[in-house]
Amino acid sequence: MKKSDQERIRKILSLWNSLDHQIKQHNITKELLLTDEFTQWAVTTPLYNIGEQVYQISSNLKDQYPNIPWSVVSGLRHRLVHEYEGINWSIISSVVFDEMADFIKQISEVNDSLQS
Repeated sequence: MKKSDQERIRKILSLWNSLDHQIKQHNITKELLLTDEFTQWAVTTPLYNIGEQVYQISSNLKDQYPNIPWSVVSGLRHRLVHEYEGINWSIISSVVFDEMADFIKQISEVNDSLQS
């Protein structure tokens, strides 16, 4: 059964909240993400799951929110899954610690509008 856009948006938020909780609980830092393979694996899984949810959101919804970097997030998933050996962990660290907060804020606003 195909998930609705609203279900996918909620899943994105849930995945991020879980990852954010784990980052805080395990004291994951940018530096640790750059150097520790286990941490890289632990962070990668939720990120590519978020990317997959974004990829599956309808074009109609994406068109309603053109300021959200949909293709960047779904593209990140592609890189994480298919080009794992060539991942630039500096970029992933920046995404996780510097850029995801803005994306999640935008997704939360979409979620709020879908619930209204």
